Amino acid sequence: MDESSRRRWHTQASDWKQDRRSVSLLPHPDMVGVLDFGKPSSRRVCRGVLGQDPLIQPELLISEIPITKAALQTVIKGRKDAVEIIMGTSDRLLVICGPCSIHDPATAVEYCQRLKALSDKLSGDLCIIMRAYLEKPRTTVGWKGLINDPDIDETFKINKGLRVSRQLFCDLTSSGMPIASEMLDTISPQFLADLISLGAIGARTTESQLHRELASGLSFPVGFKNGTDGSLTVAIDAIGSAAAKHHFMGVTKQGLAAITRTAGNQHGFIILRGGTRGTNFDAENVKLTKETLEKKGQKQAIMIDCSHGNSNKDHRNQPGVAKVIGDQLRAGENSIIGAMIESNINEGNQKVPAEGPAGLKKGVSITDACIDWESTVATLEDLAEAVRARRKLNSSAQ
Repeated sequence: MDESSRRRWHTQASDWKQDRRSVSLLPHPDMVGVLDFGKPSSRRVCRGVLGQDPLIQPELLISEIPITKAALQTVIKGRKDAVEIIMGTSDRLLVICGPCSIHDPATAVEYCQRLKALSDKLSGDLCIIMRAYLEKPRTTVGWKGLINDPDIDETFKINKGLRVSRQLFCDLTSSGMPIASEMLDTISPQFLADLISLGAIGARTTESQLHRELASGLSFPVGFKNGTDGSLTVAIDAIGSAAAKHHFMGVTKQGLAAITRTAGNQHGFIILRGGTRGTNFDAENVKLTKETLEKKGQKQAIMIDCSHGNSNKDHRNQPGVAKVIGDQLRAGENSIIGAMIESNINEGNQKVPAEGPAGLKKGVSITDACIDWESTVATLEDLAEAVRARRKLNSSAQ
């Protein structure tokens, strides 16, 4: 830079410093934000944000609704049992069973009581963890779950949703039933993760770096679903990514932004859920998954989702999918470590009526359709029998 250019630059900089409080920097019309230096506060105004309300601090909610001694014991045992099955030191089958998503805590507790009794009966062959999903990923729009809209009336009382959800999780685990939940966002685990024994990352978010980083810091096993198109690579890559250490921006228990450092999660596994290419619960697809996991240097631990793409989105097909899983177990397939079933007290699903949640039928899903309780019992008993057959086959081969 020559001397005249240097003087011109300094003059322009001095002029800008003197006039900066009256300057309004407007971005290109296609840009979202507006920087307004016309006010002393130099506030950044975003046209896309209509407003912001305070969110309760995770630490405050945890102190209001602390984990009970019984719940803590349940969580620890659930995590231990799940890890043993995933790592191959237990020959039981890990079964994630429960509603597609919970919208009525009282009915969820009733379902839990039934599932706990059945779990105790089948505990020698199955490790049953209740599916307790609070957030619903949407392909387009719709009810996003108990946390986001607990009153199901588009009032979006998220602080209430967090309180209701944490109390529900405490009630479920205090009864002795471990729970599994989907990790849909990176903030809600700070409020609830101490009550969860197993997590899942859905097909729409398995490829997300944020969710892989989140999984790397969780203290429980995490399953990654194959992509919505049925591809295995995104899930297997996610398992490897989550096993590594990460550094990323996160939120503390005090609600402060922080740089988070994680140790890596060594207990990731793949969940086959089918996709637009078709189902993938059969023996041929299980073999392909095993080979792909081996090539990628990952353990051959496979859970099969009986719903979603594998059921062709028809809940009545879930028992048939479970039957095929059972047949593979009876044939000695050891890579299948678990199954996932969408189940409720009553079958099917329903739309929220015009009169609101008061008009909903009890025990019927308002998201994906589920099998009823009677079908659930028969399906789980058949899977337990298949585990016994696999155990007998493996014993005779030794």
